[in-house]
Amino acid sequence: MLSLKNGVLHFVHPSLSIPCFRHGQALRMGTAGNSTRMRPRIHSFPVMAGGAQVKVMESIIGDIAKDRSMPKVVLKRGKTQLFRGGNPMVYSGAIDRVVGRPPPVAGDLVMVTDGAEQPIAWGVYNPLSMFAVRIMQTEDEARREPECVLNMETLLLSRFSAARKLRKTLGLPSDHTNVFRLVNSEGDRLSGLIVDVLGEQVVVASSAAWVERHRSTIELAVGKAIKTSHVSWRPSVEILKEEGLQVSTSEDSSLDSASDVIGDFEVVENGVRYLASLDGQKTGFYADQRDSRLLLRSLASGSSVLDLCCYSGGFALNAALGGASYITGVDSSSPALELAKSNASLNRLDANSIDFVKADVAEYMKSALSEGKQWDIVVLDPPKLAPNRKVLQRATAKYRNLNAMAIRLTKPGGLLMTCSCSGAMTQSGNFLSVIQEAAMSANRRVTQLRYAGAAPDHTIDPAYPEGTYLTNVLLRVQ
Repeated sequence: MLSLKNGVLHFVHPSLSIPCFRHGQALRMGTAGNSTRMRPRIHSFPVMAGGAQVKVMESIIGDIAKDRSMPKVVLKRGKTQLFRGGNPMVYSGAIDRVVGRPPPVAGDLVMVTDGAEQPIAWGVYNPLSMFAVRIMQTEDEARREPECVLNMETLLLSRFSAARKLRKTLGLPSDHTNVFRLVNSEGDRLSGLIVDVLGEQVVVASSAAWVERHRSTIELAVGKAIKTSHVSWRPSVEILKEEGLQVSTSEDSSLDSASDVIGDFEVVENGVRYLASLDGQKTGFYADQRDSRLLLRSLASGSSVLDLCCYSGGFALNAALGGASYITGVDSSSPALELAKSNASLNRLDANSIDFVKADVAEYMKSALSEGKQWDIVVLDPPKLAPNRKVLQRATAKYRNLNAMAIRLTKPGGLLMTCSCSGAMTQSGNFLSVIQEAAMSANRRVTQLRYAGAAPDHTIDPAYPEGTYLTNVLLRVQ
């Protein structure tokens, strides 16, 4: 029986309801209720839309997987749309059941289905992780790239190629910047994988079991995407423990058998020269603040600048090159400060106009306040204080106290650039409220001039906002 409702033609069967086409738009057919007896097929109906015969298309993923005895991860009622929309992380709590004999183990490819066991995506399974499935392709993506379905090598090569093309569109690399992020996990549809390019060196940060399992294929994709002679592999040991893996720091991979062991090496960002180290923090260089460092350079002329948690001196160096009258960088790490001093020399900065101080940042600010010191511009870029939501309340108090002191150290009419690299804080949406509370505590008034995140090569998938982590706020302090 045919019926017309809300402008959409429906074919109604006692055991099957199929919403048909409007203006030739393709539909997938699913079974009614929770029955698993019927399988998707190509169905043709004598219905004309815009002069063309309408077909209901079967699942691309299901068709390719039908001869492979592919295990199925069946979602709970009401969870399907979230993952159809592109969210790549299937939490264990979203799963109704797992179908397969033998049952899938960590690293196996699985279909993700709705309650009627009709495929909506495929991904990598890990029963030991809170992320039970990391989706690699949705059904819509599979229709666009059917050659990638259930083929990790082809998929990785395709995703790396797309990531490289996007960075080229962003102007990366260039004559004045050769350090950037090539792959940003969920933002480039490769959850758990980060790839940073540092000049001719490439650093791969692994935080998912599937990344470790497909290491050789990833290294192949890296080599095809960008010219490099050396790939450094950085497993996130603690995170991988949560994935059920016990790993140690891996040896680096040389794509050139003549390569020597890499020590410190030079990179350039917005014309500023830096020494990077593969023994440094994270992947060896923080490229996420690139645009904010450049902005500070444009604001610094004639100003005194305090760079708190300065690490290798990124903000301090840009302030100096922007014509700041005097810069003080503060950090608690001796190796970081040595790197900062080397970077100042590398850029031929006047040693009399820039100073780096080893101190606990909170204690330094207390001491500076007791001495009545103030600066025209203050930068506060602390390490991750809230690695997860469990500690967010305690971290919020730390952010409030640090910002209150930073505000007091800023001259009236001066600028404060304050940051949070804690995903839990950024995603809470409360950072501005914390700053406002800090300003009230300091008996000062602030005006927001800019609210920014990471540089655009640190891509974010709107379907997975949990990928956001960095907040950079520029304020006028009165």
